[in-house]
Amino acid sequence: MTRPPALWLRETEVTSLLDLPGAIGALERALAIEAEGGVAHLEKTHAAFGDGDTLHALGAVLTDPTAPDDALAGTKTWAHTHGGATPLLLLWSAADGRLEAIVEAFALGQLRTSGVSGVATRLLADPHADELALVGSGKQALAQVAAVAGVRHLRRVRVFSPTPEHRARFAERAERELDIATRATETVEECTRDAPVITLATRATRPFLGSAMVARGAHVNAIGAITPERAEVAPDLLARVSLAVADAPGTARRLSSELSDASLALHRLCDVVAGRVVRPAAPDVTLFKAMGTGLADVALGAAVLALARARGLGRAIERPERAAPRLLTDAVRASKPESGGGR
Repeated sequence: MTRPPALWLRETEVTSLLDLPGAIGALERALAIEAEGGVAHLEKTHAAFGDGDTLHALGAVLTDPTAPDDALAGTKTWAHTHGGATPLLLLWSAADGRLEAIVEAFALGQLRTSGVSGVATRLLADPHADELALVGSGKQALAQVAAVAGVRHLRRVRVFSPTPEHRARFAERAERELDIATRATETVEECTRDAPVITLATRATRPFLGSAMVARGAHVNAIGAITPERAEVAPDLLARVSLAVADAPGTARRLSSELSDASLALHRLCDVVAGRVVRPAAPDVTLFKAMGTGLADVALGAAVLALARARGLGRAIERPERAAPRLLTDAVRASKPESGGGR
């Protein structure tokens, strides 16, 4: 049987093949596989350079027990700079290491980050939650609202970010594109007061969400502080958390300064998906800490690749072939005397 070619998948193809509800479904399936031991993780790592720029890499091997021959190994890498970023996801066959796809992964990353928040909110927030407080109005913000709206019927969104023009512009966009009443607020306190779901999507370097700002029973999605120099959640709020969940608890302990205190038990999101960990009947506060995992990227990459092949999309690329390295330069070869025969 002839193997299909490796594919290069462009951003426009990714967005045509996968939407946010589809991403949430693919992530839940992958997390269920993780709970059963079908995932090997390449933990997230990063290096800082320049003036606050960072180089990132993470990955996973995903083996669906119903189709073990189709197991994929993947890694995503990107440089996050003040001038921008170009994340790429590379997928290989876990059976023989052959390249299967290169996926342009900016939109995929937004679907992954927001989709994981959707999974966590569905499982951890009050089933009757109908209002979202969003702190932060950057590139992840709109997808975060859409993710919560995908798992809860939202009647209203409140948003705060430090720049009045930014939060006002975001409120207008969210209301127009998502058809949800959205209001910009003057302070974090006004934004989060009595909100049943709170999502933090900021680049803050000091904790700003304190206990007095959060109502009993609220669920908090903390997605912004993913490197040690950042922080969003204050210690007095962490002290109230009844159930804390992370997509990657080990990475959260290592890279999130907020959660470096080991006294707070951190559960795996996959165990919540599998029903091994459940939301308390009457929690004070539930917390989801999103660090980003290679599993999430590979899960969505696998979904996109399967759809692209089924629909004939993507640009075929030649599979890499081995060639012997040149160990001597031509100049060195030319300077060597010709070997003569023996006497």
